[in-house]
Amino acid sequence: MPMFLNIIELAQSLGVEEREVEGWIRNDGLPHVTDRGRRLFDRTQVVAWAESHGLAAKVGFLAPEHSKLPGGKKLATLLRTGGIWRDVPAANVLNLFADIVAKLPGATPPVRQMLQQRLRSPNGISWALVGDGLALPHLRTPIALGRDAGIFAILLLRDALAINEPAPDEQPITRLLFFVAPSPRAHLEMLAQLSTALSRGNLGKLINDGAPDDELFASIAAAEMQTKPPP
Repeated sequence: MPMFLNIIELAQSLGVEEREVEGWIRNDGLPHVTDRGRRLFDRTQVVAWAESHGLAAKVGFLAPEHSKLPGGKKLATLLRTGGIWRDVPAANVLNLFADIVAKLPGATPPVRQMLQQRLRSPNGISWALVGDGLALPHLRTPIALGRDAGIFAILLLRDALAINEPAPDEQPITRLLFFVAPSPRAHLEMLAQLSTALSRGNLGKLINDGAPDDELFASIAAAEMQTKPPP
């Protein structure tokens, strides 16, 4: 399925300001679509455009498919800490995010409390809607927490999540891949890993189907093996 980025995610991946992206749209034919006043960018089209213009992204949604987390952290390892949560009421999502952050390894209680406050603050979360009922919520402003502080969780919602940002395909959001990364760099690397895992293999379908835990772990592990860089 197509992977759409908003202008913030695209700017982060290419390491530029949003106004630079807007200039490329006006002057250099950067491919995009407009949906209800928002500019959206198809990942595949943008990668091809960036390569043709001599641009390279090393992090984020446009990162090379062999991108990996610093320190060799695996998504499956981070998921075993964060957990797979089923039948979650949409009204309880923020409370559950706070509970997941409370388990964040490598972080002190004051840091966990600070992260919980950020999650509950207005505009504290970037939802990163990717279509097909899926979203990748994360802290809007990543911070350096230490190399062992990452966590990842999958939330299967009982009902659709009500958020202000519309999905690119208008599908209601019922599946969340929530994560906290140990550093701003690792934050973008995790976005890259998750976008690759969803766009290759059957992870997205398994999540939407509510597959058993062992099938979800196996799909994530398979996606990571496919994107493992050559020795």
